[in-house]
Amino acid sequence: MKITNASMLAIMAIASIEASAAERDLKCHLTFESKQWSVLYQEAQGSGTVSCKDGSSMLVTIAAKGIGITAGKWKITHGSGTFTKVRSLDDVLGTYASLSADAGLSKAATAQALTKGNVSLALAGTGSGFDVGLAVSGFRLSKKEAESNAAK
Repeated sequence: MKITNASMLAIMAIASIEASAAERDLKCHLTFESKQWSVLYQEAQGSGTVSCKDGSSMLVTIAAKGIGITAGKWKITHGSGTFTKVRSLDDVLGTYASLSADAGLSKAATAQALTKGNVSLALAGTGSGFDVGLAVSGFRLSKKEAESNAAK
């Protein structure tokens, strides 16, 4: 069987498309803790770590603000998230839009689907506190500054 130049170009093009598709789907995971409160207005702050299959990782801070029909105060101690449509670690940074419905007493739990352009984040977590309500919010992930820089 003779391989022509056209066949070789076709094979290279297919390999390039497959490599490009793989680059667009870097598997990244978030582990986090956060404290949240709400009385019509909702606010959360926390920190976590994003780790990707390529070995890259980053410490992040979490800030969320929203509005809705909500009341409560809770702490998520075992939070996790999965990102989709990520090409590089920096793609996870930014503000995600969220619509959440929560209900809990004593044992708090959360599950949310968030989106930022093409990148999506599915969150889940458990903790303690109470919450009830429905809110629209912005969930922001920022690169955590080094401890030495934060003291300055």
